[in-house]
Formats: sequence, C-alpha cells, structure tokens
Amino acid sequence: MDFELSDEQQLFRDVLRDFVDREIRPVAREWEASGRYPTEIVETMRKLGLFGLTIPEEYGGLGADMISFALVFEEIAKGWMGVAGILGSHSLSCWLIARHGTPEQKARYLPDLATGRRRTGIALTEPDAGTDLQGITTTAVRDGDFYVLNGRKTWITNARHADPLPVLCKTSHEEPAHRGMSVLLVDAGTPGFTVERDLPKLGYRGTESCEVLLEDVRVPGARLLGGVEGRGMQQVLSGLETGRLNVAARALGIAQAAYDEALSYARSRHAFGQPIGDFQAVQLKIAEMASQVQAARLLVYWAAARSDGGHRVDMEAGMAKAFASEAAVSCALNAMQIHGGYGYSKEFIVERLYRDAPLMMIGEGTNDIQRVVIARSLLAGKATIG
Repeated sequence: MDFELSDEQQLFRDVLRDFVDREIRPVAREWEASGRYPTEIVETMRKLGLFGLTIPEEYGGLGADMISFALVFEEIAKGWMGVAGILGSHSLSCWLIARHGTPEQKARYLPDLATGRRRTGIALTEPDAGTDLQGITTTAVRDGDFYVLNGRKTWITNARHADPLPVLCKTSHEEPAHRGMSVLLVDAGTPGFTVERDLPKLGYRGTESCEVLLEDVRVPGARLLGGVEGRGMQQVLSGLETGRLNVAARALGIAQAAYDEALSYARSRHAFGQPIGDFQAVQLKIAEMASQVQAARLLVYWAAARSDGGHRVDMEAGMAKAFASEAAVSCALNAMQIHGGYGYSKEFIVERLYRDAPLMMIGEGTNDIQRVVIARSLLAGKATIG
C-alpha cells in the first residue's frame, strides 16, 4: 500500500503548480469579477496538452492515468475553479468519444480535440430534467441519412466553443426510457443549433454555462455516437464516473485553497496582542479543515487508483464526490469565519471559494444521488467496505 505519488506524478503536479502560480492566481480575482473569459489561460492549457487528458496517445492525447487526471483539476481549482470547469466538460466528452465512438468518429474528432484546436462539452440537462435524465424531452427522429433534433438543453459548459457538442436525446418512444436514448455529436455551426443565453451564476465564473436551443437540427446519421441507437444512457452513465472524479478533485482543490488561506491568515493576523492562531477557537477550525482536506484527498486518489486498476468506480467516485464537495463547503465557510469581516470582502480569495464550493455538491449528480448510488452498490454486493 503506497500513499505517495509516483515520481512522474509529482513532476506533473509541479508543472501544474507552476502554471497556476504564473498564469492563473495573478489574474483570477480581477477576471472572475469582471466576467472576462480566460482566453490566455486556455491557450496555455492547450500548449500543456491538457485538452488531451482523456484521449489515447494514438490520437495525440496524453492518455493520462486517473490520478494525474485528478491532479489537474485539484491544482487548477486551487487557483480558479471556473477554469478547471473548461477542462472538465471537455474531458468527459472526449472520454465518451474515445470509449464509445466509431473508428470514423474517433479519427474525425479526437486529434483536434487533443490539441484543443477543437473543444467540446456535453448536453445532458434540460429545464425540466436534471438528475432524472430519463425525463428528457429532446428528440431525434430519423429522416433518411439524417436525424432531426429538437429540444432545449441548459447549464451547458463550453456551449459557445463546443465542436462537436454531444447531445443526449430520445431516438425511440417504443423502448423503455433508458433504452430509447442516444447521443448525437452536433458540429458547431449546424443550422438550428443556437446558444440562446449565458446563465447568471453565484460562482463558477470564467467559463460559460448556457441554454441551448435545438430546432430541426439535421445531424448526419454518422454522428450517432457508437453507430447504434439506444446506447446513450449507458454511454453517459459510464462517462459520469470520470465526471464525478473531476468534480471531486475540483472540490478538493477548493478545500485545500480555503485551508491554505485560513492557515496563512491565522498566522499573520493579530488580535489582543497575539496571532489569532494562538486562540483555541481558531485552532479547532484549522484542525477540522486539515482533517477534512486530507480525508477528501485520500478518497479522491483512492477512487482514481481504483479506476486505473480497471474497476468500475460508481461507489468510489460517489463517495469521493460527496465527501470532497461537502468538505469544500465546510472549509470555505470556516476560512471565511477565520478571516472575519475580510472574508466577506471581494478583495480576499475566500469570498470566491465560498461562492464556488456549493456547485460541487450539485454538479455531476447531487450528493443525495451519490448516497443512493453508494448504498445500492453495497446492498447489491457490487462493492464492499472493510
């Protein structure tokens, strides 16, 4: 049993930290507040090959192990969680195409996606269907060599930059809902595909979250992911394991950043003639935060290592995502309390962490859903603890 990163993983983490310190931290507060898109940061992520995280080397990607994958989201989220979101949806979509795409689809999309020349996201959620994906109403009707796609999607990260955008839709009303769903790869610029608006958000700024309208969008049959109808739900659920690992790692990054800020402030801030870190009330918060951060890290890395070992990680990713996201919220609040009035000011980082953290409990399946997944895995004997 080894709790340490490999030499290669440590080197990779050092490269990531240097990138975050040089290019993200100095601009995060100003750009986040103004709503500026981080174009220059995206360009560096392209040069580092980070858009190829989940793409096999044969298509020009990194083919990264899942612990290295988690490190990317942890380190970038420590600097600015919104930037990590740009990579999150892209990486999930690339994983789906690499795992489930036809040879033609892989050859068409993956080389450009690996370099960031193309970017992508994934369109699952609808105004009336989030957690319950079987409740989607977006439809695709076969018309000769094309599908005619109609519907509306919401909370779509990278919507303005996605090319292609995988869209979960219903291709059959005859089958049970989970068997009548498919994923279509919609190329940018296809007539009828419209990004209607950017959603106003509490946090998670830096990347867009959009509503997308699909009106009689004609998608070639060759863009049906995997080439077989009715596999969409299974394809998406397999990809969400990866998605939950990325959210868990982002939450870990937020929690670590909150702890770092609180520890530094407790050492430097003085009250009643001494550092506030000398007061037991502050010490209790620091100890609790440190324990939460390290427990979250072990869960995230454990789930990632299990995935690297070829295991299904529904339970493990669910545990990591639920625990790490709640640790992020708790640590952000404790950091704000340790900062006192300054924690409520936009001049300090903890204010942004406090706004970013709650989304981690919602994205890629709410924490209540994670607990249901965990319990069902245990009760069915698919996983064991102890």
